[in-house]
Amino acid sequence: MYTLFEITRKHGILLIFDEVITGFGRVGTALASERWGVEPDIMTTAKGLTNGAIPMGAVLVSDQIHDTFMTGPKNRIELFHGYTYSGPPVACAASLAALDIYQTEGLFERAIALEDLFADALLSLKDLPNVIDIRNTGLVAAIELAPEQGKPGERGYKIFRHIYENGVLVRWAGDLLAMSPPLIIEPAHIEQLVSALREGILFSHQAKDR
Repeated sequence: MYTLFEITRKHGILLIFDEVITGFGRVGTALASERWGVEPDIMTTAKGLTNGAIPMGAVLVSDQIHDTFMTGPKNRIELFHGYTYSGPPVACAASLAALDIYQTEGLFERAIALEDLFADALLSLKDLPNVIDIRNTGLVAAIELAPEQGKPGERGYKIFRHIYENGVLVRWAGDLLAMSPPLIIEPAHIEQLVSALREGILFSHQAKDR
């Protein structure tokens, strides 16, 4: 059986990794591709690049793609990508500061250190009503829920709203609840998060039954 990486290489297909969420320590390494030893042709990054302090994104490409752009006619700009808001100094300063903090405070390693605790806490919810699947890597996770009959996304929204009103914020994505907690999260915060999720899931189930 071929891996996705091997298939793209065999057929000359570009492999693109979206590292907007998984990059910068979220899965315990600088990039998810690094953790699993895959070298994509193109990577998109954002969010963690500045720790979300200010919008900024970056695209990384392989040497092969770079060299292809650099071999055009001498009278043409190789890669015309200068736009009005390119390279803003404030965003660049925020990015440099964030990257420095990631390194000096060992935040990438922290995601690995808390991975098992985070997973065990979330998996304690697997037998609750309407929970279909729970998956996580590092400090990113998702809980998939069974949709209400004829109302896709309604169950997820009810749970999201309930736990938000009780002081915990997750990401609502239909009947999927996604979590990307701060890399500085403490075990007590994980307990608070999972407790709120449990209460929200049970609340949704009981409200449906009434």
